[in-house]
Amino acid sequence: MIKKEQIIKGHKEETAVFVALIPQGVDEREVNEYLDELKFLAETAGIKGGKRFTQKLEKPNSRTYVGRGKLEEIAAHIEENEVDYLIFDDELSPSQLRNIEQTVGIRVIDRTGLILDIFAQRAKTAYAKTQVELAQYQYLLPRLTGMWTHLERQRGGISMRGPGETQLETDRRIVLDKISKLKEQLKKIDRQMASQRGNRGSLVRISLVGYTNVGKSTIMNLLAKSDVFAENKLFATLDTTVRKVVIENVPFLLSDTVGFIRKLPTQLVESFKSTLDEVREADILMHVVDISHLNFEEHIRVVNQTLLEIGAQEKPLFMVFNKIDAYHHEEYDVFSMQEKKLINYTIDELKESWMSKEHTPCIFISAKERTNIDKLRSDLYKMVAEIHAGRYPFDNFLW
Repeated sequence: MIKKEQIIKGHKEETAVFVALIPQGVDEREVNEYLDELKFLAETAGIKGGKRFTQKLEKPNSRTYVGRGKLEEIAAHIEENEVDYLIFDDELSPSQLRNIEQTVGIRVIDRTGLILDIFAQRAKTAYAKTQVELAQYQYLLPRLTGMWTHLERQRGGISMRGPGETQLETDRRIVLDKISKLKEQLKKIDRQMASQRGNRGSLVRISLVGYTNVGKSTIMNLLAKSDVFAENKLFATLDTTVRKVVIENVPFLLSDTVGFIRKLPTQLVESFKSTLDEVREADILMHVVDISHLNFEEHIRVVNQTLLEIGAQEKPLFMVFNKIDAYHHEEYDVFSMQEKKLINYTIDELKESWMSKEHTPCIFISAKERTNIDKLRSDLYKMVAEIHAGRYPFDNFLW
């Protein structure tokens, strides 16, 4: 039987180099920002980031992702510097993984494998562990073939299959059985959680959503006076946390769940759909955005796309632009060749931009410095009170 192990051990002394393609029409600076995120992912997994390799290609090489010459350049760097891991910013096919590993001689990890490993490290409850384990087995299944290439394949007639093929079929059956059992376990837990949500009555529900590491858990702690785990790392929160909050005399439920990320593995989206039921059943979504991040607009698009995938795109949104304390304004030279997307507006200019002109209500805060938190509470009170009054028309808390 295959013993499933974590893709990354997580020792601090381990190092990695990173690889990404620059497709036609994509700016090189944008790809470097993607590699910044990939490095942050590696650091979250306990790996020290190293050199980056990029190559301009219209589409990935079907055998080696990058060109053969670039792969040899990467292999030479790895040998000279004793690198432990080679990490790619895209999901690699099983054959690409196999071919690249044969060339570089070290462990090759794609973005999906890296995120899955971080989820495995972060999962604390039985529910989260089951969800992550299911995603890992779904990721492993098509990659079983390469695990038995070291075994001899025999040619012959009926009943003369080689040990590699036999073992491969055995492992495939074991993995499929495991996936089936994990899905059954999740169904049971889902029924329990659905019952718990049903027992909460008709209280207004607000769910925190957003890109990973934007400060959702910190906001949760401020509003609910709770101690939800929060730190400056990706995917600090995997399990859904629900707290009762009372502002003035209006009660509501506030939930915090896993953050989203660019190229979130489809296996995780599928296995965590039940966790995201809190999002689907919420009355209001608080979309938290890290305004200090250069790519915050893309983060908004990623979150909106993920909400679309889980069927929560029609929910009322309250945009919360967090981390204004970390936002840095730089003067922009109108005669320079900088692209418009790199212009660093002041916070006041941002407030007058598209963010405030859309119908979606929004607020600019700093959860860390507690800036505008009273205004946040006041805005939430008005939203919740309006829904609450519709459900309990004879309550007199508004008068």
